[in-house]
Parts: sequence; structure tokens; C-alpha cells
Amino acid sequence: MTSATPVVRVENVSKRFIIRKEKSLKERLVNAGRSSKFKEDFWALQDVSLEVNAGSTIGLIGPNGSGKSTLLKAIGGIIEPTSGSVFRRGRLAALLELGAGFHPDLTGRENVYLNASILGLSRRQTDYYFDDIVDFSGIHNFIDTQVKFYSSGMYVRLAFAVAIHVDPDLLLVDEVLAVGDEAFQRKCLDKIRAFQTEGRTIVLVTHSLEQVNELCDRAVLLSSGRMIFDGIPHEATQMMRNVLEDRRLDEVQEKEKEDEPVAVGSISDVSVWAEGRRLGEPVQPGDSLVVRATFAHSAGIRDWIAAVQVNSSLGHVVFGTNNERLGMNLGYLKDERTIEFVVPDVSFGSGKYFVNISLMDEAHVHVIDKAQAASFDVPYFEAATGVVFARPSMKQLT
Repeated sequence: MTSATPVVRVENVSKRFIIRKEKSLKERLVNAGRSSKFKEDFWALQDVSLEVNAGSTIGLIGPNGSGKSTLLKAIGGIIEPTSGSVFRRGRLAALLELGAGFHPDLTGRENVYLNASILGLSRRQTDYYFDDIVDFSGIHNFIDTQVKFYSSGMYVRLAFAVAIHVDPDLLLVDEVLAVGDEAFQRKCLDKIRAFQTEGRTIVLVTHSLEQVNELCDRAVLLSSGRMIFDGIPHEATQMMRNVLEDRRLDEVQEKEKEDEPVAVGSISDVSVWAEGRRLGEPVQPGDSLVVRATFAHSAGIRDWIAAVQVNSSLGHVVFGTNNERLGMNLGYLKDERTIEFVVPDVSFGSGKYFVNISLMDEAHVHVIDKAQAASFDVPYFEAATGVVFARPSMKQLT
């Protein structure tokens, strides 16, 4: 349960890093004091302000280089902001760089005590938690082995186990939930949920937007060091997907400018919409999805195949078909031909979806692929999550 008492208050925080262009220490010494042309300022954060109330779970999201990890480190006191202030209260546990306090020549047991002391536990407290730490990590047989002989998974499991037993009021997590195997990830998520039940405050950085929707009651979207949204998680994740799509389109346009048109096959004018709705409107469950694309082949090709595939934002295939599957022969292709696929009564779950178009020859060899040629959105549904939409119900039997 959240309260109105802020555990963290960030006021107008900016952070500047200096990027040096010298390639060696010798160059730096030679250029010292000469001019500023050998270095430039990079503002990782620019005038960011937010409050985190006790008992809340906040997701920090944004594209690579947007300042998420920098903000988390500023909140944790690991880096000092160039300007602005950060205030926090309570015991802090930061899962930022797991195992940063581990020494490779010490055993797992010795590193537990070392790392726990760095995180603020006394020897007596560590004695009390030790068995739980080892049980959580699952490396009983290797606890007295030097950690330099650990696999990366064992290393991370032990470091995570130590950090979560600090009994924190405020937990900072940076991409830690993506480490380890699936069973360990589920164990981590269960521990996060247990922390939420206990009323602890969590600030989470992740690239998994589904985790943000599932775990967080609030999300903050950063872009180029600035906070551009602070509010409901599913609205933040939708805006994040739009930001990523805009960046992708810009990159595609730049690449098309650089590439010379050498391919004999071409796919152009790809568009997707729902019948009865305007282009760009969200696709609702029950709509008929229309995908249109124009194909051409400069040398000419017989018995060609036009294929469409719909992927989720994670790259998973959720639908695909082609004219051959539909029992239709397209004959000979040379000049432009426009093909339209219609998929009736779609049931896509909430999120952003991408349309891929392919031109193949009769042997199913791909002549040209147009990846993520178009995209569409499906609105958020409160009752369920996933890539398939259905209206759930339930009843209590006993």
C-alpha cells in the first residue's frame, strides 16, 4: 500500500559527463589546456524532477542512452548530479551492478560477508540471513569455492541473494530481472512481489515493457535525458513503443539513402489498417485487418509468392500467411502489382504489432524482405494481458 510520504525526492537533477576524444594518455597530456575541441559535454540527465512515495513501485523506461541507469545511480547516491538535489530516507539496497563488491580470490561464503557489510549489514545480521542467502542462490555445493571459478549465472545468483536480504525500505533494480535461467527469474519476480506486499518501495529499470505493466503502479519515460511522461504504466509503455518506432523509421530512412538500389525485387507502399477505421487508428478485437503492399521485379519472376507476417513487439510471430496457403496463384510478376490481405475478426492482445512483407520465388527462396514495414496498435485491456485477446470470466466453485 502506497502512502503520500515520499521516500525519494529528485529536484531538477541534471548530470553532465565529459566525452574525451583523445585515444591515449599521451594525447590527453599533449592536448591538456589547449582547447575544448578534444572533448565535449554529454548531458545524461536534464532537469529531471520526481517524487517516489512509500510503498510504490516505479518503472523507469526509455530507449538506450535515455538516462535511466544514470537517474537510478543518482537516486542511489552512486553518482553526484551536476546540478539539482536528491533526497531519500530509509535503508537502501541497490541492485545495479551485481557482484561489484565480490573479490574473485575469496570464497562464496567470504564474499557473502564482505558484500553484506558493504550493503550495511553487521556480522550478526549476516549470520542470521546466511542460510536464507545460500538457499535462495541455490549454490550450496559451491559456497566454499573461490568465486573466480563460478559461472556467470552462479555469480549473479549469489550477488542477488545477498542484496535482497539487506531488508531494504527502498530497492533499486537495474535490469537484474533479466539475468539467470527462467526458474531463477521467476524466483526474482516472486521476491519483488513479496517486497511489494510488505510495502517496500521499488524503483525498477527494465527494457521489458510487459514487466512494467505487470509489476509497476507508475512509470516514468525518459528520452535524451529528459522526462517526457510520468503516469499510468500502460500509457507510458505505449508512448515508449511509439518513440522506438519513430527512431526505427529514422534509421530505415537513413539506410535507404545510403544503399544503392541493386535488388531486382522491390516491395513498396506497405500499409495496414482496420476496415472502417482511419489509417493509424488502433485496431480493435473483432476488426478486419487489411494489409496492402506493392510488389515489382525488374527481371520478371513466375509463380511468385507474396507473404505477410505479424510480429509482437518482442519479435514473436503471432500470425502469418501467403497466397500459396490461400490457394491463389499470382502468375508472372514484372511491373508493379498491388496485393491486399484481409484478416477478419482479429483477436490481438494489447500492444504494438509490426507487419513484415516478403517476396519469394516458387521454391520459397526469399527474393526480398521488408521487415517491420508497417505497424499498428491494439488498445490496453484491463482484464487480461498477452498477445491474444479474449474476454475472460471466472466463478468460484467451492
